[in-house]
Amino acid sequence: MEYEAVIGLEVHVQLKTESKMFTTARQGFGASPNTYTDPVIMGLPGALPVMNLQAIEQSVRVGLICDSEIPEFCKWDRKNYFYPDSAKNYQITQYDQPICVGGELEVELTGPSRNVMGEHRKVKLTRAHLEEDVGKLTHFERDSLVDYNRAGTPLLEIVTEPDIRSSEEAVAFLQSLRMHLTAAGISDCDMEKGQMRCDANVSLRPKGSDVLNTRTEMKNLNSISGVKNAIESEIRRQYRVYQKGGTIVQETRRWDADSGMTQSMRGKEDAHDYRYFPDPDLMPVRLPREKVESLRAELPERVFDQQRRYQEQYDFPYTLTSVICFDFELSRFFETAMASYGKNPKALANYIANDLQRERAQSEQDGLLPIIDVKMQPAQLADLVRLVDEGVVAKHNAREVFIEMFNTGRDPEPIIKEKGLADDGDDGDLEAICKDAIAGNAKAAEEFRGGQAKAINSFMGPIMKASKGKANPQKVREMLEKLLSE
Repeated sequence: MEYEAVIGLEVHVQLKTESKMFTTARQGFGASPNTYTDPVIMGLPGALPVMNLQAIEQSVRVGLICDSEIPEFCKWDRKNYFYPDSAKNYQITQYDQPICVGGELEVELTGPSRNVMGEHRKVKLTRAHLEEDVGKLTHFERDSLVDYNRAGTPLLEIVTEPDIRSSEEAVAFLQSLRMHLTAAGISDCDMEKGQMRCDANVSLRPKGSDVLNTRTEMKNLNSISGVKNAIESEIRRQYRVYQKGGTIVQETRRWDADSGMTQSMRGKEDAHDYRYFPDPDLMPVRLPREKVESLRAELPERVFDQQRRYQEQYDFPYTLTSVICFDFELSRFFETAMASYGKNPKALANYIANDLQRERAQSEQDGLLPIIDVKMQPAQLADLVRLVDEGVVAKHNAREVFIEMFNTGRDPEPIIKEKGLADDGDDGDLEAICKDAIAGNAKAAEEFRGGQAKAINSFMGPIMKASKGKANPQKVREMLEKLLSE
């Protein structure tokens, strides 16, 4: 029998806020263990929670990006369980009245090659609810240690419908979500720092059926590759079970990267196991429509909308848009440069997607130099493009100027002057150099005059050498065409 996978994701995203969800304690990554705590986090008697408004606003922004319904009211509930990562023995969350309901997120599936756009589709969402994160346990051979620095951090859980059919689609969803949330400043979504974590629910059913069979849940997948590999492993495991005539047990499983297999952890909990009830210390939240609309107005353009606009407005190929649009820092760099000089967007984009990325990679041993540490400013790059367009410096010499700008943060004009790269604009000298080149290659001259347009390239090397690289290639071609046509 042929089977198809039915996959739903639960993605936990730490929101970018100054403080934690229900207290003024700081939040962040990398501090000494148990330094970002206070009586509320530790569940001490008499310590009461106070809601973080910034976290509410960030959650609404996520809902608006995903075209979710933002209900006028949402409320807080207690999810009760005993575990060392929660000092209170309960977690403040949202159960039956979440902050975002429904929605969908556009994703791009892998294309036939990395230079070709893949299919786009929309993954449907069930809800997104706001809660507080829990602490982190570190296990040793005989002991376990708990760090409550993470506890209380605003955490938005985004739940998809069982609308995903492969590990590739799951990866595409996570990548799209990360792109949109980082672009809007909602979260850094760094999986290595635990800022985005994923649980995957997987089941199999006969192809063509609409029945939802028993599912298993893979918990705390902390990397994109982990999500992909865990889903593929679980699909293979369930297929083998069905082939042998067995049944799938509803359970929670973990991904073991060393063995390349999922392993059973415990039976899957149901909602009644957590004894949800409304939190008595927190009032429900009312979300005025005018506030929701003001947050909508602040959102940046959605990633794929921006990509389509660049393709239509600037005639950019996919290879450019997939670099610039999929990295909000690069798209911001491009937009700022365009505001300074918008006459040659393709040249600006090529410098950013190729030269800037190359220099960032060469400046950093592991990954890319953070864009905030790049010394060259967008307006300076715009000036360089303008100088090339105006014929002040030849395009092939502009790369040397770019590298100096990147390394020093200096403006292009003094660099061009110091390095003697300026085109002196003396057409008389250029004409003499071109005439010498034509005289030195009579065969190529005859071929050009006979209709072989590519023969003109034979003159370019000697001319550039004679001009010490200063000649503008476009001006050289125009001069050659003029002289050869006489």
